[in-house]
Amino acid sequence: MGETVIRVQAPASKSLSHRALIGAALANGESRLTGVLESQDTARTMGCLTACGACFKRVAPGEYVVAGMADGPQGGPLGVGSGAPADLNVGESGTTCRLLAGVVAAGRGSFRIHGEGRMHERPLGEPARALEPLGVRFRFEEKPGYPPVVIETTGLPGGEADVRLEESSQYLSGVLLAAPLARGPLTIGIGGEKAVSWPYVSLTLQTMADFGVPAVVEALSGDRFAPVDYATVSSAAPGRLRFQVAPGRYQPRTLQVEGDWSNASYFLAAGAVGQTPVCVTGLRQGSLQGDRAILDILAAMGARVAWDAENGVETVTVSGPESGRLRGVHVDMGACPDLVPTVAVAACFAEGPTTIVNVAHLRIKESDRLQALATEIAKTGCGTEILPDGLVVTPAPLLAGRRIEFCTYADHRLVMGPALFTLAGITPVFDKPGCVAKSFPGFWDAFAPIAAAAKGAKA
Repeated sequence: MGETVIRVQAPASKSLSHRALIGAALANGESRLTGVLESQDTARTMGCLTACGACFKRVAPGEYVVAGMADGPQGGPLGVGSGAPADLNVGESGTTCRLLAGVVAAGRGSFRIHGEGRMHERPLGEPARALEPLGVRFRFEEKPGYPPVVIETTGLPGGEADVRLEESSQYLSGVLLAAPLARGPLTIGIGGEKAVSWPYVSLTLQTMADFGVPAVVEALSGDRFAPVDYATVSSAAPGRLRFQVAPGRYQPRTLQVEGDWSNASYFLAAGAVGQTPVCVTGLRQGSLQGDRAILDILAAMGARVAWDAENGVETVTVSGPESGRLRGVHVDMGACPDLVPTVAVAACFAEGPTTIVNVAHLRIKESDRLQALATEIAKTGCGTEILPDGLVVTPAPLLAGRRIEFCTYADHRLVMGPALFTLAGITPVFDKPGCVAKSFPGFWDAFAPIAAAAKGAKA
């Protein structure tokens, strides 16, 4: 095309980094992980796993040698004996909290999960409901169903459990990661009224297979369940999908963590809304990450998307429409809720309203993201309407030369999404720009060439 193209390296996947760290920690032996995202959230996961007996040695940026947990008092990992509870401070990492609430249920002893910021306002009752019938005790110290909580367990016996996914798929992922450590086979069903964020469960199943403890996924066909390839499952309906997990031992291994579609979404969207195409390396076209949907959403809005390979390395380039502006869309984002801030801001650059639905669970993230997005986007002059399960964004002219102060609510995605307003010639000012360190400490350095190109285009 002869166009100037901005190149950006995708950061490592946060979701897969958490899961790889857990898999390596549960293995009896030494694993080597490369491409691990180094952020506040993954540091919390490592800290909690260290309190349970694992050892992490950083040998290079993003590279760790992990000594898995030694056998516990009763012949399995995660054994802390009968002393004081293992202290699991999850900070503000909801992923750490929800995954480990399931994982430690397979241990021996007691584990105290607590956090900081809004963490004690974020629900954790579902693991208790699902696992207490198997003999695991959840003792909530303050508000029932919320951290801080002490989990007391002698391990999982096997049997049957069902997990509801209305609030988060991470509850199911935590129980799945624990299941191979049970003393007998465990059948896990999906309960409740609906299932959100299903693709993240696929990442959990991928990690289990990587570490030698695969689950068998079964879908209801007629009046019986039959095995299916989890990679082909795009959504989950309560009562129609279940998991069979046999007792097993996590195996140590060498693993490269793939790039993160969630955090790459800001750069991909920048190519769609700005005047300069953006090429992102480090993403896998066939990834199971649900947030790869950002390409489909941007394409539906009129952006151009092109995959290529350079010396065997996949790249994807996103640029704006051939002519005119992006167009508004109606999109169900229940499977990719972390993309909502990106899409909501991109919608401000489009013609016509964008309606985002099936994301009521965004109200229990680091902030009430629906309310926060509506409030902050309105500062640009665009219209916003909060729905019971979503958000409508109605574009208005984005006037260049303005300085707009945005509240971040200490929520990393409410910085990285609105940073895209830079491409409209607006100077966004954030009260806590450093909170991007929660998931993407290098965001501002990576975004700098995009911001510079936007300023040059407006000059």
